[in-house]
Amino acid sequence: MRPQHTLTQVDLEQARQVALGAVEEAGTLLLAGATGTLGVRTKSATGDVVTDLDLAAERVIVARLRDAFPRHRIVAEESGLLDASDESWVWLVDPLDGTNNVAIGLNNYVVGIALCRDGVPVLGVVHDPVRGESWSAVQDRGTVGPGGRLRPRYRKPRHPVLAWAQGYEVGRADEVARALRVVLESSSRRVLQLWAPLLAWVMLARGDIDGFVGYRAEAIDLPAGSLIAREAGIAVYGFDGEPFDDRIDLPNDRSFVAGHPQAIPGLLDLVDSAGRITIAGLPG
Repeated sequence: MRPQHTLTQVDLEQARQVALGAVEEAGTLLLAGATGTLGVRTKSATGDVVTDLDLAAERVIVARLRDAFPRHRIVAEESGLLDASDESWVWLVDPLDGTNNVAIGLNNYVVGIALCRDGVPVLGVVHDPVRGESWSAVQDRGTVGPGGRLRPRYRKPRHPVLAWAQGYEVGRADEVARALRVVLESSSRRVLQLWAPLLAWVMLARGDIDGFVGYRAEAIDLPAGSLIAREAGIAVYGFDGEPFDDRIDLPNDRSFVAGHPQAIPGLLDLVDSAGRITIAGLPG
């Protein structure tokens, strides 16, 4: 039986190992089931879906976390809040980030977990089942991937490669989202819309892409991804030009730009320029 930890004495390195074991076990399940019958169901009017795999992977992760940290709260994407005796420690579980990809047979999906203390992300873990790779970060201790510590170099391409993500509640007629996409497409070499934000965060932390813009992003996967990026040296700012506050207990719209610190002014300029664009005549 695994040791059970009290609230006040959580060893974050131990928690990292528990989280890595959980996401990797869930990843094995996902990889085995992704090519089978998925049991896809729509869960929102905006087209978000859930599969039997999401639910099975979530059960695996929650069981591991409950075993090791029975007093911690858990917020899981499909189950919602799983309460416990102490509110100071909260685990956020995204059992399958990229469900829509899996549903159409596209192998771009990952598993993510974050641990927050008093609302602040202190641990983030992401696992890619297809590639068999994991990345993790502990607050103030850096980000570690398959090749060791991540520290992407700054490059100043004429036309950057950017990632874009928007929350599921953003409608097709949202004028801000439309304007942002137009600006990003016209100013970059390519805009990646991966349908798996955690994968975009990892790509940014590795230095594969030059920036990431999120509009009203989902709360469940943001803390793990942003911590992994931050601990690799990536800067994250809100659209207002202020450092992004990723505490989970704040009522903000979770819109951000992320990139190497030297790339942030240019990304903020793009966001600002989108505010001067009016798009008319497009169907909703």
